[in-house]
Amino acid sequence: MKLRTLMAASLAAVLIASGPVAAKTFKWAFQGDVQSLDPHGLNETFTLGFLGNVYEGLTAYDENLEIEPGLAVSWENTSPTVWRFKLREGVKFHDGGDFTADDVIFSWQRMKTDGSDMKGYAALIKDIKKIDDYTIEIETPSPDPILPRSLTFVYIMDKEWAEEHDATEATSPKAATTSSTYAAQNANGTGPFMVSERQPDVKSVFKRFDGYWGEPKTNVTEVIFTPIEQAATRVAALISGELDLVYPVPVQDWPRLESADGVEPLTGPEARTIFLGIDQSRDELLYSNVKGKNPAKDIKVRQAIAHAIDLDAIKQKIMRGASTPTGLLIAPQINGFNDALNKPYEYDPEKSKALLAEAGYPDGFEIGMDCPNNRYVNDERICQAVVAMLARVGVKVDLNAQPKSKYFAKVATQNDNDTSFYLLGWTPSSMDAYNPLFNLVHCQTTDAGQFNYGRYCNEEIDGLTAKIASETDQEKRQSMIDQAFTMLREDYGYFPLHQQPLSWGVRSGVTAAQRADNVLDFRNVVMP
Repeated sequence: MKLRTLMAASLAAVLIASGPVAAKTFKWAFQGDVQSLDPHGLNETFTLGFLGNVYEGLTAYDENLEIEPGLAVSWENTSPTVWRFKLREGVKFHDGGDFTADDVIFSWQRMKTDGSDMKGYAALIKDIKKIDDYTIEIETPSPDPILPRSLTFVYIMDKEWAEEHDATEATSPKAATTSSTYAAQNANGTGPFMVSERQPDVKSVFKRFDGYWGEPKTNVTEVIFTPIEQAATRVAALISGELDLVYPVPVQDWPRLESADGVEPLTGPEARTIFLGIDQSRDELLYSNVKGKNPAKDIKVRQAIAHAIDLDAIKQKIMRGASTPTGLLIAPQINGFNDALNKPYEYDPEKSKALLAEAGYPDGFEIGMDCPNNRYVNDERICQAVVAMLARVGVKVDLNAQPKSKYFAKVATQNDNDTSFYLLGWTPSSMDAYNPLFNLVHCQTTDAGQFNYGRYCNEEIDGLTAKIASETDQEKRQSMIDQAFTMLREDYGYFPLHQQPLSWGVRSGVTAAQRADNVLDFRNVVMP
C-alpha cells in the first residue's frame, strides 16, 4: 500500500540537495489561483503559503511547524510588553534593495490600511521602534507570550519599491479582481524564489533567487504553478507525468493513485477546521424571504440549523471517512484544544423542526448561502449536502457556489460581509487558540473579528480573549480558553463541521514536507 505521510525529505534527497544545484523544474497544481500577489491583501492560508516562497516574515515555520529565524536572527522579551528583534543583515530584496528596519515598520503600517486583510495581525502590535537599521523593539498592547509565532505570515515588503510603484496601501480582495494594482500583479520579496511570470488563472512561474541569504535543501531551480479547477483533470495530469504534485486530491481518488504507477497519495491530519457561519447582526438578512427581521438572531433558529446537519453522513458520503467531525473551531494540533469540549452538536432533525416551530417558522424559511467551490476539500459538495439536510427540516437554501476569488471578494469584511450564510475553513497561523478567538469569534471592530463574517458578538468572550492574549500561566489560560469555547457553543455562534484531511498527490521520487497547515514550502521540495 502506497498511502503515506511525507514529513521530511529522505536521506537520498538530502544528499542530492547538498550537492551542486542542477536545473530542476517542479510543476504543481492547486484547484484555484491566488487572488493577488499582494502579501497583505488576503489572509488565506493558501495565498499566504504560496506567497511565503517569495516574501518572508521575521520568523518562519519549519516543516514541523516549529518556529525558526526568518528575517530576524533572534528575539527576546525585554519587558512584559516589549520584544527586541535583531534583524538579519545582508538580506536583499529581489530587485537588489537592502532589507532594513524601515521595511518592517512600513509593512506593519501598510497592514493597517483600508485594503488590508491583515489588520488582525497589525493589531497585535502597538508600536515599532527602530533602534538601528538591524534592531527593532516591538511594543504590544498587553503582554503577548506568543508574538514570534504570530509573525510568521506577517510578510515584509520593500518600502522603497512600494513607494516607487504607488503600492503603499494594501490591495483588498475585491479590488484585486477588478483592477490591476501593481502589488497585486508583481512581487518583490526576500524569499528563495522570485516571480518571473504571472498570468492570473493560467500559470505562475518562479525562478530561484540567486541572492537568497539562506541555504534551503531544495534542488528546484524553477517552479511552474497551474491552477486546475477540475479534480479529475488534476489527478489525470499527475498520473500522466505532466505534473509533479497536485492538491487537493478528492478522497475518493486515493485508490486510483494507489493503483497507478509512478504516483502516490500523501495524506495526514490537517489543522484546519471547516465550519458554517450565519449573519446574526443585521436586522434583516440580505438573502432571505423573511422581511423585517433576522431569524438567525433567534437562538432557537441557530439550534435548529445545528441539529439538522448530519456530520457523520458528510464524513461517510462526502469525505469517504477521511474527515473528523468536530464541536470546536480548533483542531487537536492547536494549542488550547480540549478534547472534552469537542463533542459535535447532536443530529436530530425532529428537534430542529420543533425548534423552528417554536421560533415562529413552522414552515421554515428561505436563506441564501455562499460557498467556495475550489478552496477546501469537497467544499461545494459539503455545501450541497447541507442544503439537502436543511431542506428536510423546512429551511430552503439558495446556494451560491463560486471560485474562491469571487467568494472572498463577496463575503470579506472589506466588502461589508455580503453574505447571510457561508462556509469557511480556518487554520490558526500561530497554531494557538487565541488566533480564532480574536479573528473569528471576537465582535467585529476595526482590528478584531475581521473574519467574523456573520458578526457574532459576545462581549464576555471578548473579555476572556483579551486575557488569554496576555496570560502566561498555562493552566489559567487553558481555563479561559475552555470558558470561551463553552460560551460560543452554548450560543450556537458557529456550526463546526470537521477537520479535513491533507490530501495531496505526488510523483514517485519527489519529496515534499506536508505541513499540518497544508502549506507547500518550495524550500522542502526535492526532485529526483
